[in-house]
Amino acid sequence: MSAKTIRVATDVGGTFTDLVCFETDNATGQSRIITAKSDTTPPNFEQGVLNVLDKGGVDPKSIDFLAHGTTVVINALTERKGVKVGLVTTEGFRDSLEIARGNRPDFFNLHYEKPEPFVPRYLRREVPGRFSYHGEEMKPLDLSGLPGILDDFRADGVEAIAVCFLHSYANPSHEQATIAEIARLWPEISTVASHQITREWREYERTNTTVMSAYVQPTAERYLSRLNDGLATKGFDGNLFIMQSNCGVDSLDSVKKIPITMVESGPASGFWGAAELGKQIGEPNVLALDIGGTTAKCSLIEDGKVKIMTDYWIERDRTSAGYPIMVPVVDLVEIGNGGGSIAWVDDFGKMHVGPKSAGAMPGPAAYGRGGTNATTTDANLWLGRINRDYFCGGSVEADMAATEKALSDVGQKLGISADEVARGIVRIANNNMVNALKLVSLNRGFDPRDFTLVAFGGGGAMHAVALGTELGVKKVVIPAGASVFSAWGMMMSDLRRDYFVTKLAELKVGASATVEALFAETEALALKQFGEEGVAAEKVKFLRYGKFRYQNQEHTTEVLIDGPISDERLAGIETAFHEAYEREYTYRLHAPVELVGVHLVASAEVGKLTMQEKPLTDAPASAAQKGERMVDYALEGRHQAAIYDGEKLEPGMNFAGPAIIEDPGTTIVIHPGNRVEVDGFGNIHIHLKA
Repeated sequence: MSAKTIRVATDVGGTFTDLVCFETDNATGQSRIITAKSDTTPPNFEQGVLNVLDKGGVDPKSIDFLAHGTTVVINALTERKGVKVGLVTTEGFRDSLEIARGNRPDFFNLHYEKPEPFVPRYLRREVPGRFSYHGEEMKPLDLSGLPGILDDFRADGVEAIAVCFLHSYANPSHEQATIAEIARLWPEISTVASHQITREWREYERTNTTVMSAYVQPTAERYLSRLNDGLATKGFDGNLFIMQSNCGVDSLDSVKKIPITMVESGPASGFWGAAELGKQIGEPNVLALDIGGTTAKCSLIEDGKVKIMTDYWIERDRTSAGYPIMVPVVDLVEIGNGGGSIAWVDDFGKMHVGPKSAGAMPGPAAYGRGGTNATTTDANLWLGRINRDYFCGGSVEADMAATEKALSDVGQKLGISADEVARGIVRIANNNMVNALKLVSLNRGFDPRDFTLVAFGGGGAMHAVALGTELGVKKVVIPAGASVFSAWGMMMSDLRRDYFVTKLAELKVGASATVEALFAETEALALKQFGEEGVAAEKVKFLRYGKFRYQNQEHTTEVLIDGPISDERLAGIETAFHEAYEREYTYRLHAPVELVGVHLVASAEVGKLTMQEKPLTDAPASAAQKGERMVDYALEGRHQAAIYDGEKLEPGMNFAGPAIIEDPGTTIVIHPGNRVEVDGFGNIHIHLKA
């Protein structure tokens, strides 16, 4: 056994690439934590990962466990940088992708246009063959026309093929035969079939998911291969795990086949980390908030469990229906408000913040890289909330002249001073974030007063107290290493896969055998897949959920099912459904309940980090104080605040606001009247004033 175990996680964001490294002494159990940030390097994102390893002084040859999260998939989708895709589908259903859904958001717009499908009609082809929704063959598969379809695809420059047949969630044999024949006729082409991604119904959503997976597959595969090769060149010879949108990691080979599963890998790791942190500090009910350079994301964690869903859409807003992606994704709300969000004035003289961002280049005006737009970061800097002499941890000299000009340019349009513009930017950004937090709490029947707000990301700690005060949460917790917390969350994650299978069954006596058999079949599939990757069956843990609805309703509510199902347990499961339904929709019905499908979580530990709590100190917090300065709190006015060095704060220290805690990655704003405590893990607990 080596003297040290080194675990590393890297997270590629829209602005920065983050690193967290835990170096554990196997003899004493003591850990040394290394964190680092470097600029994200599009389009060669893997270079940013290698750069941040160098910046953190981490030798790839010494790494025992490496987890990686990336925005490469979501970037390829939103920036339309995927490949040309051809679709093969059931005869008569080539236009399902374009018909989409009728529930458009801009309902009264008579000139509304649906989002353009990722595959044009001339590249959507049909083959005969059909199953019923029970999985019974109604018409045999006829692949006699497939060679001609592939010839056309070659001529048109298609680089990936999506295969999605009607009701293949119930019986995938036609899809399996088709992709096997494509592999025989055209072995070089990238191919994905819907059953490889999801076994849920909803024809349009399943087809679009398959198409989008095919669209990003060659791009993601090239990126992951370049990353793996770059690490190998530097001596890394361990297993590279990739963060998934379901809060778990998966093997590199598995992700290469279906990269769409990492569409929201960065946010997922942060929210999983928030759930694990909540368990450590005895706060299982958490409102998690991640504010980065480009966006703010939030999620609600109840009883230590992160909710996973498959009703995920990208580019959905007030005027566009967006695109569905039916893969397991952490239940989150995302808005275009981050540190780089740009303040602007509309034609009616009203100021807005976001969703456009200054990004990493040129970045906020204060970066001195040519940025001319006022951003949330510029406002926080101008108000003294961020230290102009310790900007970006001292690695960047704040360009105060550019900041003043950017704020004054906005002020001229409104007839107000730069100070008032900065206060307005902070207030508007806070209001936008509060509304997002309400969407995951109040709008779903949860009282924020029962939750602890855990805020992270580079900007989370600057806004958390104001947001928590508005919502009335119990307290605010800023994790140790908050600026790289998403990367930390990856090291708390298990190897995980979520299986969703559609199966209709009325919840009545006799149904338990059907449901138990479906779970058993799905568990056997999971064990087979894990076994093929060298994970022993005894290491695999299962978590069962059922997706239920009132008979003939459109959508479902998920209920945790603990243990085997029997007829005696059905009444209790039905009661749990009624309670969950009423909490979300405020009412319940006296109607039959039916199972629509199952959700099985299969997981196994692959090097999960165990945190060591440090003893509390008797040292006063004044030992970590490095000065004072005037800070404008935007709502509470200007106050002389004590400034603390976050790297010198020790477990057990406590003090009161107004104060600012500074460390190289983030700034924590403590408002007047707040009480602060540092726990044994180095987390900052902020008790809000009543």
